Amino acid sequence: MTLLETDRPTLDLEDIVESAAEALEGAPTLEVIRWAVATFGDRICLTSSMSDAALIHLVSKVKPGIDVLFVDTGYHFAETIGTRDAVEAVYPVNIINVTPSRTVEEQEAALGPRLHGRNPDLCCHLRKVEPLGRALEGYMAWFSGIRRDETASRRNRRVVEWDRKRGMVKVNPILDWSQEEMDNYIEDNGVIINPLHYDDYPSIGCEPCTRPVAPGEDPRSGRWAGLGKTECGIHL
Repeated sequence: MTLLETDRPTLDLEDIVESAAEALEGAPTLEVIRWAVATFGDRICLTSSMSDAALIHLVSKVKPGIDVLFVDTGYHFAETIGTRDAVEAVYPVNIINVTPSRTVEEQEAALGPRLHGRNPDLCCHLRKVEPLGRALEGYMAWFSGIRRDETASRRNRRVVEWDRKRGMVKVNPILDWSQEEMDNYIEDNGVIINPLHYDDYPSIGCEPCTRPVAPGEDPRSGRWAGLGKTECGIHL
């Protein structure tokens, strides 16, 4: 039985978010994860871009068998697909492969080739945001691996948030981790990472829209380079 099942049926999820955000600000990562699992049970999932499996490793220690949603855009690097397959083989999680409503070929036939270069916001919406939105409909909450140090738009995020766009709760257990903390956790626990990280890709998106990053550049400067875009839209 989850905590939600012990409360009155009309309990407002936004009230839960507000109280939890205050109580869990600065709390240890595993405490945040345990709260979310105790509160939402099987109605919480985890999303992953398969850049690394750090959050998967953390959450699966508390809730083995949790659903992990991976949005297969059709444009991923082969290394990203390989990372997904390795994660599925190694960790006690249920990988759910989420796909857009159109294949790449169908999208190009309808909207023309290289939409990602002409209108990257629309391409991200069609191949990432909309499919994930559909996949999340069966849940009350989701774990995200965003961190405050990644982009300016993430600096004011909270460890527990109300995802107004989707009408559900969003939990960000590693929000305050630094890149050094992430690297140490991965090394100390032998966590699977996308091999592209070894080839100067600190932030990994779709293959047509991601380039290697030179030493000293912003780690996310290789995403949508030259297009004035920093987010795909999932976390906005």
